Amino acid sequence: MRDRLPSWFRQPPADAETVGMVEGLLESLNLHTVCESAHCPNIGNCFSRRTATFLILGNICTRNCRFCAVDKGRPLSLDDAEPEHLLEAVEKLDLRYVVITSVTRDDLADGGAAHFARTVRLIHQKRPGTLTEVLIPDFQGSLEALRAVAEARPEVINHNIETVPRLYPEVRALADYRRSVALLARVKDLAPEIVTKSGLMLGLGETREEVVAVMKELREARCDLLTLGQYLPPSEKHYPLSRFVTPEEFTELAATGRELGFAGVASAPLVRSSFKAAELYAKARN
Repeated sequence: MRDRLPSWFRQPPADAETVGMVEGLLESLNLHTVCESAHCPNIGNCFSRRTATFLILGNICTRNCRFCAVDKGRPLSLDDAEPEHLLEAVEKLDLRYVVITSVTRDDLADGGAAHFARTVRLIHQKRPGTLTEVLIPDFQGSLEALRAVAEARPEVINHNIETVPRLYPEVRALADYRRSVALLARVKDLAPEIVTKSGLMLGLGETREEVVAVMKELREARCDLLTLGQYLPPSEKHYPLSRFVTPEEFTELAATGRELGFAGVASAPLVRSSFKAAELYAKARN
């Protein structure tokens, strides 16, 4: 797949020394990142800038979404030291904006919500002024779990829609489109000051009309920020690529998103939900 990418996917070479430093730090602290686990194409770019998207609750997911490279199966027990280790990485990298996501843990009663909340509170307590963004699973629709995360007051709560509802049975069979949209709306009910964010992958077989319809529903749910990026199958065993969406199409969709009222839209082939997240957050606060 990577040998057949269009020219617009070319990126400058990574800073090998800085990338090696970040990788060594993460390994020494037994931390996972979605950059590594999900085979993100921006890993060199982000690690070169001394930033990463932390993956908590382990690195084994209880769901089997067909687009995702993260390992699936029976997760290990939670690492109680993980929040402290993550804080240490934040301190050593001197991060002012921290993005934290997780695998889906349907095996846990609260889906890992308390672990999210503890991590956010620890960062806020020990690093005043450092902003936090959490990219959360759907917690199987649990309002109590969502409330636990919201009460920790991360600056941003992100939950990705991922694709259009027609493709859910094929792409993410254990998820529910309506449940995900409702989650974003409930964040605003619980804590209106928290910025909400969502994202979609394009190139799975969706139509432009379907994408715009999802964007409209997200705005109805009071979602503030939107990311749109190109789907890249991690392997031949994953959901097949339908097509490469051109940079011009991404630009047009960004304009549509702004017209619909999103405070910020990041829309380009290499955009991922946490890529340059601080810059997108700033648009919601301008």
